[in-house]
Amino acid sequence: MIEYSIGKSVRAFTAGREDALPFDVTQAHQVHGYRTAIIERSGMTREELEGYDALVTNLKGCAIGVRTADCIPVLLYDPEREVIAAVHAGWRGTLVRIAQKTLFQMMSTFATKPEDVRAVIGPGICSTCFQVGEEVVAAFKDTGYSLEGIYSWNGGKVEGDLSTGHHIDLKEANRRCLIEFGVPEKNIQVSEVCTYEESGLYSARREGTDCGRNISGIILL
Repeated sequence: MIEYSIGKSVRAFTAGREDALPFDVTQAHQVHGYRTAIIERSGMTREELEGYDALVTNLKGCAIGVRTADCIPVLLYDPEREVIAAVHAGWRGTLVRIAQKTLFQMMSTFATKPEDVRAVIGPGICSTCFQVGEEVVAAFKDTGYSLEGIYSWNGGKVEGDLSTGHHIDLKEANRRCLIEFGVPEKNIQVSEVCTYEESGLYSARREGTDCGRNISGIILL
């Protein structure tokens, strides 16, 4: 179990392959989109939360979380208004800036101010292992991302060698999204753990898409 320290009144964590969840965690049926659900009661099912990739709540004792296996989990906490969020940011979600959309939902529903937010960017695939096609690079460029610092080219792609070809740093892209929206850089923690390299965590690229999922959750105590 990976634990994150972001406040006395909140607990944030990532549970991997061998970890039992410390709480019942409300989760959505994620679709690599951008929709955010406001959780107004405990015990909502994945079926009720079909098509959402981010959850926001101010309910104490209600853990919310996202399922990942190389995608990037982003956990948000507003200590001033006691609001939390869990965000599933794969490359498609990152592309449409789902972290910013979730922050906007926190602002519009609970009057969150970005400058108060504390954030965790949890374990996900690192840039070295996240080899992508030219179409993914083009998509990031076309949606207004500056590729400087999030993109690298490691020579012609060699089959079976993930270190070659085009690479995108999803953790850095999400960190920049948060900063652009007004979250102070000092308030953002970024995990150095790569799910592809860490055997204790599930990785769709290493094990196939039918593998299990890591659960990153957050709860107001």
